[in-house]
Amino acid sequence: MHNMRQIIPILLAACGVAASVGNARAGDASTWSEDTRSAMRLIAGRNAKDVPQLRAGIEIKMKPGWHTYWRYPGDAGVPPRFDFAGSTNVKVAKVLYPAPQVHSDSGGQSLGYSDSVIFPVAVTPKDPGKPATLRVKVDYAVCEKLCVPAEGNAEVTLSAGDSAQDSALQAAEARVPKKVAAADLSLTARRVDGGAKPLVMVELAPPDGGPVQIFAEGPTPEWALPIPQPAPGAPAGRQQFSFALDGLPSGVDPKGPFDLTFTVVKGERAYEVTTRLD
Repeated sequence: MHNMRQIIPILLAACGVAASVGNARAGDASTWSEDTRSAMRLIAGRNAKDVPQLRAGIEIKMKPGWHTYWRYPGDAGVPPRFDFAGSTNVKVAKVLYPAPQVHSDSGGQSLGYSDSVIFPVAVTPKDPGKPATLRVKVDYAVCEKLCVPAEGNAEVTLSAGDSAQDSALQAAEARVPKKVAAADLSLTARRVDGGAKPLVMVELAPPDGGPVQIFAEGPTPEWALPIPQPAPGAPAGRQQFSFALDGLPSGVDPKGPFDLTFTVVKGERAYEVTTRLD
């Protein structure tokens, strides 16, 4: 009995330590909001005290063989939708998108992420001196051979301090395309014919050479441009891609001037360029 009396306080103390550690780590991430084929949660990054922006991320994991979508899904798919209503001490929550991968199937080519993805979130608090509680509802789709809708709800409190999730969030942030000027990539875009759906030729000098992928977006989310395909005939040291001006919103003149945004992906690095098509 004497030994048991000694053991019980030790066990209770050990449980207290374990609970303390568990609570500390739980503060870095919400619980998983699970669906049949996927789950999502919020994670907190490492944040300094009294900074104008706090770092967070929306993590989605999927069963093997399933994928979800980028902000522009390509030939088919549904982009994710994020609703931060109900957040506390949050002025702005801006979702950032890591560079996507191309998925090809019988329905065409789509843009998104396999297995898992973290969407970084830049959070501007109303009062930088106080913690911010981020609450989000995410409507998204996951696809294998068929696409099914999914929904997740999560919340996490952001404040100054370290985070066990920071390395994963940093890796996702590094995959967000860096905004650069068209001149930095020597990127040009021009129409090469005058058809009803003019062909656009994009030419660029990839950083450090080597093959790249590019994706095209219009001025608003209503645009659904084809994925540019490699085109022959580029001068030495440059690459060419072409796509038809298809998928424009009703009433838009395909021969008129407008801004196009190109995401250029080379390995683990990605760039975002907005240029005028006159």
